Amino acid sequence: MTSLVSWFRDRQRPWTSRQWRRVAQFLGLFGLCFAIAIGCAGNDRPAANAPADGEGGRITIGTTLTARTLDPADAYETFPGILLYNLGDRLYTYEPGTTNLVPQLATELPTISDDGLTYTIPLRQDVTLHDGTAFNAEVMAFSIQRFMENGGRPAYLLSEKIANVEATGDYELTLTLSAPFAAFPALLSFSGVTPVSPESYEIGAGSFNPDSFVGTGPYRLAAFTSDSIRLDVNEDYWGDAPANSGIDIQIFTSPANLYNTFRTGGLDVAYQTLDPEQVAALEREESSGGWQVIEAGTNVINYMSLNQTIEPLDDVRVRQAIAAMVDRPLLNDRVFQGQAEPLYSLIPASFDVAEPVFQEAYGDGDFDQARDLLTEAGFSEANPLTVEIWYPSASTIRSIVANTLKESIEAGLPGLVTVDVQNTEGATLWENVGKGVYPIILSNWYPDYYDPDTFIQPFLGCETGNGSTCEAGASQANGSFYYSPEANDLIAQQRAEQDPAARQEIIADLQQMMVEDVPYVPLWQNKDYVFAQDGVDGVAVEPTQQFLLWQISRG
Repeated sequence: MTSLVSWFRDRQRPWTSRQWRRVAQFLGLFGLCFAIAIGCAGNDRPAANAPADGEGGRITIGTTLTARTLDPADAYETFPGILLYNLGDRLYTYEPGTTNLVPQLATELPTISDDGLTYTIPLRQDVTLHDGTAFNAEVMAFSIQRFMENGGRPAYLLSEKIANVEATGDYELTLTLSAPFAAFPALLSFSGVTPVSPESYEIGAGSFNPDSFVGTGPYRLAAFTSDSIRLDVNEDYWGDAPANSGIDIQIFTSPANLYNTFRTGGLDVAYQTLDPEQVAALEREESSGGWQVIEAGTNVINYMSLNQTIEPLDDVRVRQAIAAMVDRPLLNDRVFQGQAEPLYSLIPASFDVAEPVFQEAYGDGDFDQARDLLTEAGFSEANPLTVEIWYPSASTIRSIVANTLKESIEAGLPGLVTVDVQNTEGATLWENVGKGVYPIILSNWYPDYYDPDTFIQPFLGCETGNGSTCEAGASQANGSFYYSPEANDLIAQQRAEQDPAARQEIIADLQQMMVEDVPYVPLWQNKDYVFAQDGVDGVAVEPTQQFLLWQISRG
């Protein structure tokens, strides 16, 4: 991973924040696997406010993700986000098991000015950082300013929205936005928006501390190497003590190692990401194997980007026909063995505002509708359509998806449609997406915060457009090059709207625009699986996709 990231950084052409995000997602999802295999003996002394090893004990956890950095101003991958969520606190968080946003380091939800631009946040007065520094508004302002100014991968999340950060009292923080943003409290729950010690960190472009963390959370970082991570309980934590004595993590090299280590009892918990066959085997053997299978939905979406700058995808009828060709239940059955959910909007079904607009408009594998649309667009067996689909070569799942689509479409529209499946190395693919090189790509999206906006603006928003083509902006970076002044206006309206019902109506209009214009075709939504040995309690994936390590205990 290090050498690949170095290669990215050595490229002469600067990348946008969203292109970096693509690379981070690609590296995290397809190239890396780990499992945890450090035993309880690693803890020489139990924390003062933690259970003794005989009760809660230290917990060993396995996953297929790795941590490039633990600096909250630069961490933008899944696993560092999980670690930071457990090592640090945020102004706002979610009540466990729900999507209810509640104060954490704040004492109440923000007071918002009438114009929607100024957020005033009262802070707790009983919090101490890991190095003994007292938490206050100055510390929080420093941490947010550093997040924005140091130029890390997630910096744009705040820098594009916050105009000013100020400690307006010892325990009062005031944030002024550049434009109204209704989802701002949810954004403040992002794992990297966490206080760090001014004694250990500094503000400055490119100044990062990748191998350490000094914050406020229930765990302290005790060890962080390329093959192992150790979290010890923070004896001075202001909140409830963890239900365990600490967490031990070791990095493995393959899903097979994770699978075999868990099956043989070498791990308490295995989390992300086993192959579908391994997941299915653990499900079948749950009752006899002595372990638990915890299934959860995720907010990770998978979709096709349709590049409307390339003929014939500039014809909306062709894009609509492609939407009608896709058979999602077939993908779920053949590719995922039922370990996914069909996706009919770019907004996941876990949100109340999500509407199955693609199912209503195009169904699944509706080849009659597809044929009618293609005929209207001038295609026939004498003038067939070729559909070119690209995916990152390291992704076995996307290879199977692409070839399943090819087989299904060519069987459903023989002689009328040919599907040409292509792949290239992931770094090359994501670097060229925004240049308009590929007609169609198979991609995925990990949300930054729990709000529908993160599934709308990054796909339909565009800063600079000409005609129907985005020249610079989110949709250009996502490979569709979609541009609609009406969509931009609706995005701005839903971002400014504080009334939930009114905002939901605007989001419904945006979903309808998406299904009519088809810049993307939603495909599937991942399921998440955690495996825990019998006797290990408190293991769950939150609706917001966080993994709360402090809840886990051994009975």
